[in-house]
Amino acid sequence: MPSLKKGFAKEERGPSDKHEVKRRGGKKRGPMGGAFQSVPRMSTFKHQPFRKTGTDKDTLEGDQRLKVMVIGGNEEVGRNCTVMEYGNDIIIIDMGLQFPDEDMPGVDYIVPNLSSLKGKEKNIRGVIITHAHYDHIGGIPHLAPKLGNPPIFATDLTCGIIAKRQEDHRDKPKLNLFSVKYDDVLQLGSFKVEFFGVSHSVPSSVGVIVETPAGIIVHTGDFKLDPGPGSQSVQETEKIKALGERGVLALMIDSTNASKPGKQLPEIDIQTNIDEIIKNAKGRVIVGTFASMIARVQQIIKACERQGRKVAIEGFSMKSNIMIAQQLGYMDIQKGTLIDTRDIHKYPREKTAVICTGAQGEERAVLMRIANREHPILSIEPGDTVVFSSSVIPGNERSVQRVKDTLYREGAEVIHYKMMDVHAGGHAQQDDLVEMHQMIKPKYIIPIEGHYSFLCDHAKAAVAAGFPAERIFIADNGQIMEFDKNGNGRLTNDKVDTNYVFVDGLGVGNTNQVVLRDRQQLAGDGVVIIVAVVDGKSGAPVAVPDIVSRGFVFMKEHQELIAQSRHKAHAILKDGMSRVKGAGIDMSLLKDKLRDEMGEFLYVKTELRPMVIPVIVEV
Repeated sequence: MPSLKKGFAKEERGPSDKHEVKRRGGKKRGPMGGAFQSVPRMSTFKHQPFRKTGTDKDTLEGDQRLKVMVIGGNEEVGRNCTVMEYGNDIIIIDMGLQFPDEDMPGVDYIVPNLSSLKGKEKNIRGVIITHAHYDHIGGIPHLAPKLGNPPIFATDLTCGIIAKRQEDHRDKPKLNLFSVKYDDVLQLGSFKVEFFGVSHSVPSSVGVIVETPAGIIVHTGDFKLDPGPGSQSVQETEKIKALGERGVLALMIDSTNASKPGKQLPEIDIQTNIDEIIKNAKGRVIVGTFASMIARVQQIIKACERQGRKVAIEGFSMKSNIMIAQQLGYMDIQKGTLIDTRDIHKYPREKTAVICTGAQGEERAVLMRIANREHPILSIEPGDTVVFSSSVIPGNERSVQRVKDTLYREGAEVIHYKMMDVHAGGHAQQDDLVEMHQMIKPKYIIPIEGHYSFLCDHAKAAVAAGFPAERIFIADNGQIMEFDKNGNGRLTNDKVDTNYVFVDGLGVGNTNQVVLRDRQQLAGDGVVIIVAVVDGKSGAPVAVPDIVSRGFVFMKEHQELIAQSRHKAHAILKDGMSRVKGAGIDMSLLKDKLRDEMGEFLYVKTELRPMVIPVIVEV
């Protein structure tokens, strides 16, 4: 790669690209600063500037208005994705996944529905990723190929984690990844894109400044306000305050913790508490946290080093993330601190610690396997300390409580965030949100990222602090917001399709709402299979049909009901035959009749609605 001089740097890529990168200044700013350079030992993604070869500013279709659509993340926590469109230019911010609810059996996760961009793939100038959490990057392997594999811009650590995850999708084409710095400026068609560092629970998180022909849109990504030492990623407070002088048109701002009053806990308090726990623990320490919370893992390792404890890392994704973070300079670990889990028994129990995944009670995660004595090496002994260094994601309360109960039964001392501050959330609370409003001074506020009630709570906090209610847009997923060149915005009644796109073992989109409804019915009331043998010419039943029940009733204990059902099915078949006698037998109509009438019969008898599957064999 050619060396780049301070200021404006270009590199030829081809006539179809409409991109430009500018590098501000030449000061080195730690791991995020300095000149363009290859990431050490990371060859799976590119790191080079784009050269702008043109723009579509003068070829706009229709009136010149900026359209902003939140495709996912405004009615749930997850699948975050925002689309901005001006004329023939489109950019996308984030492309995350959402984990399924309990009523979605068989679904692995959900990705944004970008069907509204079908036919516009050539207009996509770039995808901007704010940070490396799965609710912001998880949809990339499935959606990028469908969008024509557009260029994806992210900081070095985020690129590394995206590239590593792509290795699990070897059937997909190689991603068009580009690493950016905090001070980069991208020209993506009509959009000029800049970045600012934000504090969050994964290093190198950024907010995005998008200068459009209609005005400046600021997208915070996930953030909290924590400018002090120990922050997990760099908060560029002065750059954020400078936005207040630039006349920001709209602020799209994280609302995940908008229902909580006050300010988010600073990371320096967490470090003090972790040090205290490690120091006072008598046996082995086992800490469960998210694989992506790299700086939290760093805090735990530093605390262990101060007490002379060896550390084993358990969990494939956590090991991968730590390896990438070490290579890029985001983690500082003394030689000899990390040990292989297989060697942990070579050291005194009180001199060892384990950092692992599973703090949300996931069934096959490391912490649950340790608690259930299913791990091949690790187990709990009385006196061990288990720390849950994460808050509970809504919906996971029961599974987390189950693993806690199991750990207590094993004699462990369990510490979690409600007992002691061992987790600082990565999202701003109400006072932080208001402070961000006041620093940036936008004309419009657009709460994003959270359930609808979270967005409303955010709006209430803004209004209470003096922001005009009429300039707050609470949008549904897919609801189009428009801004003209005079700085006027409106929340329209038009929507694009944002229906769930399910990912399961069969692929993307193979599971739809009909399939999901069938799974829910099977999970709820089971299935009844009716096997009938009929004469191929007359349609007359040869014998009384057989009944097979799975998940409906235990057949041995309900023999009377099964006998009644068999005779009822026989009567339905005879009735169906008599109604079409002489006119030929339509087996599909006969199956429908059997399904409908047997379903009604079973509901009257049991008040259950099993799935009824008729199987008719002609002889």
